[in-house]
Amino acid sequence: MRIAYSVETVRSAERALMARLPAGALMQRAAAGLAAACADLLDRVYGARVALLVGSGDNGGDALYAGARLARRGAGVTAVLLTPDRAHPGGLAALRASGGRAVPAAGGEAVLARADLVIDGIVGIGGKGGLRPEAERLVRAVRGTIVSVDLPSGVDADTGEVRGAAVRADATVTFGTYKPGLLIDPAHEHAGALRLVDIGLDAYLPDVPDAEAPQHDDVAALLPRPAPESDKYRRGVVGVVAGSARYPGAAVLAVSGALRGGAGAVRYVGPAADTVIARFPETLVHTGPPAKAGRVQAWVVGPGLGDGAAARHSLEDVLASDVPVLVDADGLHLLPSGDLRGRAAQTVLTPHAGEAAALLGVSREEVEAGRLAAVRALAERYGATVLLKGSTTLIADGQGPVRVNPTGTGWLATAGSGDVLSGLAGSLLAAGLAARDAASVGAYLHGLAARRATAPHGAPIVADDVARELPETWRDVLA
Repeated sequence: MRIAYSVETVRSAERALMARLPAGALMQRAAAGLAAACADLLDRVYGARVALLVGSGDNGGDALYAGARLARRGAGVTAVLLTPDRAHPGGLAALRASGGRAVPAAGGEAVLARADLVIDGIVGIGGKGGLRPEAERLVRAVRGTIVSVDLPSGVDADTGEVRGAAVRADATVTFGTYKPGLLIDPAHEHAGALRLVDIGLDAYLPDVPDAEAPQHDDVAALLPRPAPESDKYRRGVVGVVAGSARYPGAAVLAVSGALRGGAGAVRYVGPAADTVIARFPETLVHTGPPAKAGRVQAWVVGPGLGDGAAARHSLEDVLASDVPVLVDADGLHLLPSGDLRGRAAQTVLTPHAGEAAALLGVSREEVEAGRLAAVRALAERYGATVLLKGSTTLIADGQGPVRVNPTGTGWLATAGSGDVLSGLAGSLLAAGLAARDAASVGAYLHGLAARRATAPHGAPIVADDVARELPETWRDVLA
C-alpha cells in the first residue's frame, strides 16, 4: 500500500526526527536519495550537464546538496538561483566547494536549455498556488529530463489541485512518505514516475494516513476465493436493476461485470431481460419489482435505468432492502434528498465528475479541480461510500483514509465502461467485501483489465505480472 500524509503531519514528523539527529542530517539523507535517483536517470554521471532550479527554502537546499554530490562524481552542475540572496547557504557553499557554479535567474534560460537533467527545487510541499512568472519562464526553457524535489513545484501537496502554472516532471523523488497530491489528479499528472526515499520518518507518522493507494498484493489479499464447499449463495448473488427500452445495452454491460466479478449468480430485474438472456443465458431474470425477484446479497441499480416513475420505484425498492446497494448513473439522479445513513446496510455511490457536481450543487470544473475535497464532501453529505470516477478514481467513506486507484487509464473513457465497473463492484459486495474494499478492488481490476485490453494501442502493460499474483480463479477477470 502506498500511503500518503498531509503536509502538517509530515512537518510534525520531521520536527520530531530532527530533534534526535545532528543538525542538517535529515537534509543530507534527502539529498543523497535525490542524487542517487538522478544518477539512475542519466546515461552516465561523469560529463553530464545538470541544472538546478533553486528556490529559497529547504527544497532548494535539497537540490543544492544533491547537485554537490553529482558534481563530485564528475557532472557539470549549474544552479539557477531564483532568489540569490535567499538560497540555502550551506547547500550553495557545498555546491561551489564540489566544483559546481551558480548563476542568477536572469541568465538561466541558456543553462536550462542545454542541461541533460534539471532538478526542480523551486517550491517545497508548503507551496500554494502556481509558479510565479519568472519561474514559469525558466521552466519553459527546459529541454532535458526534469526531476522534481518532493513534489512538482506549483501543485498542492495536500489536495492534488493545480491552481496555475506548474512543473510537469518526468520523475518526482519524494522523501519520507508520499503526499496526497502525488497520487491524485490533476497534480498526479505532473509528477511523472514516483520514487520514495526513506529518511526515517516512519516511526513518527500516525498509524492512519490521509490517503492510500492499494498495490498488487493488497488487492490479491482481498479477492474472494471459492472454497470446496462453496455454492452460488455462498459465493454471492448480486441483483442488477438496469437498462431500459432506450438503453438495453447498459443492462448487458452491468450483468457482464457482475458475472466476470465472480458472483455465484446474477439476478436481473428490468425491461431488457431478453437482451440479457441472449448474451448471458446463465442470468436469472425477473420482470417484477426488485423486492419480488428472489434472494440477493447485494444490489446494483441505475445504469441506463431512465428517469421515469418505474425507475424511481425500483430505486426506492432497492434502497429499502437490508443488503448492500451500489447506485450508479441514472440512479444517482433519482436519489432521495437527505443522507442514506438510515439504511440497514452499506451504500456505495459511483458518480463521475458531472454527476458528483450535480449531487453537490457545484460546477463540474470545481469537482475536477478539487477531486479530493469533492469525494470527501459526498461521503459526508450522503453517509455513504463514494467512488468518484475519473483519471484517478477516489474512494471515501468518511472514516478511513481516502483510497486512490493506481490502475486508471484514459482508455476507460468510453461509453459503458462505468456500467461494467458497477456490476464488478456489486459482485464483490455480494461476496461479502466491505463497501470500501469492494469499490477499491473493483476499480483496481477494472483499470487493470482496460490496460490489458488496450496494450496494443499504446497503453502501458502492467497486468501480466499482476495476473500471476492474483488467485487463479480471478485471472479471467483481466482477460
